[in-house]
Amino acid sequence: MIGKYFVGALAVAILLAVASVPTFAQVAELRGKVTMKQADGQTVPLVKAQIDVFRTDMKAQYKTETNKNGEFVFAGLPFVGTYTVAVSHPTAAPNYVPGVKVGRGVPVEITVTPGDGRRLTLEDLDKVGGASPNPPAGGAPSAADKAKMEELRKKNEEIEAKNKKVTEANEIIARTFKAGNEALTAANAASNGKQSDVAVQKFTEALTQYDEGLAADPEQPALLTNKAVALKGRGVQRYNAAITNKSLDDAGRTAALDAAKADFKSAAETATKAVAMLKGQTAPTDPAELDRYNKNKYAAMLTNAESMRLFVSKVEPAKAEEGLAAFKEYIALETDPAKKSKAQLDAAQMLLDSGQSDKALVEFQAVLQSQPDSPEANLGAGLALYAQQDKEKFQEAANYLQHFVDVAPDSNPLKADAKAILAELKSTEKVVPDKNPGRPARKPRP
Repeated sequence: MIGKYFVGALAVAILLAVASVPTFAQVAELRGKVTMKQADGQTVPLVKAQIDVFRTDMKAQYKTETNKNGEFVFAGLPFVGTYTVAVSHPTAAPNYVPGVKVGRGVPVEITVTPGDGRRLTLEDLDKVGGASPNPPAGGAPSAADKAKMEELRKKNEEIEAKNKKVTEANEIIARTFKAGNEALTAANAASNGKQSDVAVQKFTEALTQYDEGLAADPEQPALLTNKAVALKGRGVQRYNAAITNKSLDDAGRTAALDAAKADFKSAAETATKAVAMLKGQTAPTDPAELDRYNKNKYAAMLTNAESMRLFVSKVEPAKAEEGLAAFKEYIALETDPAKKSKAQLDAAQMLLDSGQSDKALVEFQAVLQSQPDSPEANLGAGLALYAQQDKEKFQEAANYLQHFVDVAPDSNPLKADAKAILAELKSTEKVVPDKNPGRPARKPRP
């Protein structure tokens, strides 16, 4: 996963500056951070680590130590110099980074491992070519020293290339995330304004941006989540247009519906991937990073539930179990009672739409436990029982449907349908609703 912008820090390496520095600047700042990779694999800031900075183009040395966050800073090192930054600590094996330039805005990051506490000297670094470009006093370097120098050179080249790739990817991610979100906002505004064609265009623009960012780094949950939102939004616009556009012939309507369904399928796959990626990450300990992680996780699970609802209801009913699981994960995370209740109703309706009437009944009844007068839950429970076409369940279905008719406002467009079903049950099955739904259902009248 790439970059501090969304995820983590750059690797320790030699980086070339890309910004110019005024020629009158004689001194510049050098910042850095030291971390300890412990035996259990955890990486923590190293407090009070000794920092020795050796100037390698001429003889000079500067010293400081890290603070409680493992950070250090030199405010005024000569700008023209080239430096090696060495780290030591009583509990660690020493480490160093050569070829450092100051005033470039690139922090030096060094990781150490548990060790003997040895402190590197200029002579130690000279032996491996880490400090001076000249051979050490006493003769030319040995074959072993030359091998170490070559290994170090190759390693630094690899890290430099990696850091360059990371920096370029971070720039792409930052740019496309911002541009994609702007297009997504415009798409939602167009959707609310009943401008379907404009909404589809803006959703597509957002997808283009998110795809470019994911091409730079596919392991970006925030990009994946927002991509799923854009796919879901475009799919809804396409689906509604296919249903309402009277100028379409059968072939055109089928093609439009297929395009919408493809968006629903992609949205579900993309959101599911984002959730899996976040669940696979270790929650950060830093409060700000933890807050960002929790918000990303919430957004991903909400988007996954909504995407799966459309995918199951409109495309693949056989995926109802996966859809219900997505809703359960989101509901467990949701703290707003109103949103939690809506999600429970959406999950139940998804099951009913996909033909899972028995499972839908369970979910509708779960809502009724805390909201016995919920119009949506009473209607859903009644329809779920009626859909099973089991005469033993018609009485209970009638009870729920009648209670829906009693509590739903007259403006509810489904009220007439519920009354029609009640009339049919009375006419064909001699079933009349009880006044107190929820009590044991009485037997149909002879």
